[in-house]
Amino acid sequence: MPAHRSGIDRRLLLRSVLATGAALGLSSCAAVKTAGPSLAADAALPQAVPTGTSLSIASGLGTTQLELQLSGLIEKLPFQVPSWPNLSAGPDVLAGFRAGSVELAVNAGIPPIEAHNQGYDTRIVAINQTRTPTYVFATKPHSTIESVDDFRGKNLAFSQGQAQGVVLLRALQKAGITEKEVHLVALTSDQFLVALEAGQVDIAPLPVSQLPNYLNSYGKDGAHSIDTEVVDFLTLLWAPAPILANEAKAAAIAAFVPIWAQAVVWVYENPASWEQNYYVKSQDISLAQAQQVVKLTPKPWFPTSWDAAISWEKQTADLLAQGGFIKPFDASALFDRRFEGLAAAAVPAAYRS
Repeated sequence: MPAHRSGIDRRLLLRSVLATGAALGLSSCAAVKTAGPSLAADAALPQAVPTGTSLSIASGLGTTQLELQLSGLIEKLPFQVPSWPNLSAGPDVLAGFRAGSVELAVNAGIPPIEAHNQGYDTRIVAINQTRTPTYVFATKPHSTIESVDDFRGKNLAFSQGQAQGVVLLRALQKAGITEKEVHLVALTSDQFLVALEAGQVDIAPLPVSQLPNYLNSYGKDGAHSIDTEVVDFLTLLWAPAPILANEAKAAAIAAFVPIWAQAVVWVYENPASWEQNYYVKSQDISLAQAQQVVKLTPKPWFPTSWDAAISWEKQTADLLAQGGFIKPFDASALFDRRFEGLAAAAVPAAYRS
């Protein structure tokens, strides 16, 4: 069943269409190009990164690059990073992959599923498991909605190719609500706030980092949050299959995975630095708000086994297929298990699961 575009402002739809067209145009005129020895999908990962190797890594809102800079771990990268494209939303990262401007990215579990649905071959190379909610449902101003049960018949912001979309579908499933009982308004996540503020959707799933600012602005007008136990289980590193088929690039990614995991742990263990250098300086929010957001940040967990992550990804793909959003497939094919355990082995036991 396709998502309904009911009750949404025409300007938002136009913006979405233009963005999609731009991404498609970009992907049609460029493709992933690699040079150097090829590497079979079942070959052992190379142990050394050849001199002169480079890797373009998406750094959504600058977070990945800043994590490495603040922790000092950026100095340990055994390859060059010619660019850190500021891309975080799954559809934008996928467009970057297609264009050859991004070779590795951090996202949630849904973008690799959507990439497969669009016929683009990618692989997951690292996993950070999340055990507490990282998205909260926010209401429009003057809303009387108090629980997920009240979502029936309402306009719900929905992004098929992003984590927020799956969080919404899982919440509806848990409440016993079918897609036919709601109006799914197709948007990208960067449009959610605008749609909420204008009252064009009744509900949108927002990252916990956005919630304080939104409620500070509209809480006095009756906007509020609805907490659930729905968890977006996976934060992951993923890359195009052609990149992993390049021996030098695969070596660089294998070297990056442990450093990335260590940087994530460093940020968790140094909240004051992250509050000041990221939220206050780059996101323009107060220190008090930054501290509030950081308190909601879940502890990182890097699994030694990917079995639970694969099971979760398969459940997600099945849920999307049941709703008619994608064609059924075995999501275990998205995981490159040669990288399994690299992240966990690089962090203290307290951060392994």
